[in-house]
Amino acid sequence: MITVGVSQAVTLIKKALKAGLTPYLEGSPGTGKSDIIRGIAKEYKLKIIDLRLSQMDPTSLDGLPYFNDDHTKSDFIPPAYFPLENDPIPNGYKGWLIFFDELSSAPPSVQAASYKIILDKMVGQHAIHKKVIMVAAGNKTTDRAITHRMSTALQARLIHFQLEINSEDWLNWAMENKIDYRIIAYIKFKPMALFQFKPDHNDATFACPRTWHFLSKLITPEPTLSHDLLPMITGTISEGSGREFNAYCQIFDKLPTFDQIVADPKKLEIPTEPSVQYAVTSMIAAKMTKDNVNSLMNFINRLPIEFAIICLQQALRGNVSLLQTKGIKEWMRLNSSDLFS
Repeated sequence: MITVGVSQAVTLIKKALKAGLTPYLEGSPGTGKSDIIRGIAKEYKLKIIDLRLSQMDPTSLDGLPYFNDDHTKSDFIPPAYFPLENDPIPNGYKGWLIFFDELSSAPPSVQAASYKIILDKMVGQHAIHKKVIMVAAGNKTTDRAITHRMSTALQARLIHFQLEINSEDWLNWAMENKIDYRIIAYIKFKPMALFQFKPDHNDATFACPRTWHFLSKLITPEPTLSHDLLPMITGTISEGSGREFNAYCQIFDKLPTFDQIVADPKKLEIPTEPSVQYAVTSMIAAKMTKDNVNSLMNFINRLPIEFAIICLQQALRGNVSLLQTKGIKEWMRLNSSDLFS
């Protein structure tokens, strides 16, 4: 199957949804499939209904049987989490997004129970609300995750996309979502470190978009990464990746402090090693504000042009209002063709 990166996956999934079809996003564990779907729901102001199919049985989708008043016939009571045609749309939303997560891990009986819902938008004899869209996701069968072969009947009800990891896409997301600047610098310097998954690995965990996000939450409050934190780092992204990342972070301890750069931007020595240049530009971008930007531009203007661009692109993705500052306006006037090339 032809693979797609995150940004292309988002575009194509939206096209499938607009056509009234159900896309299925397949990818390795920890690659951000759920984040992609949640981002689409947020963009369109849809209330997300997260159904983990691996944890369900057929009655979770079909509903429970009941008798009519004279006990001559039976029907099914649809589960409350499915919005039906007469249900009111929740305040603040324009509809719902039903997310069938872990579809490939669902047993065949649960997959079969989803046929009618996915294709006909029906729960038993009850029509699902017209303001509902559906998306499914699951792990690849080749990745030693718990999976079941998808039936051909279900395959033909879905539009299939296979996700690949692209460091550029992830870095764009990381800048917009305030991922720790040391992680951003490291992945810029060593893009292959973003995803170190091997199906036959023997480590307790592995480096992937999900675990880097976890690590960001853990280290953001830490101004420096002491040796005491190494077990936490390796326990999040694996021993090999953790030791390499921790070693890279020692660069930050050798840099001038951010306050020193702000105080003396015209005289501080400019680093020449690429690894150090990635480190200093990420640190500056993460801490740039309207109050210090004009001073910082005196330092940024002394950087090699490619690293000045990297620094400003990262800063603007995190805070677009910086475009209105005097220092960046002047830089863009002179270099705008390079900044967005």
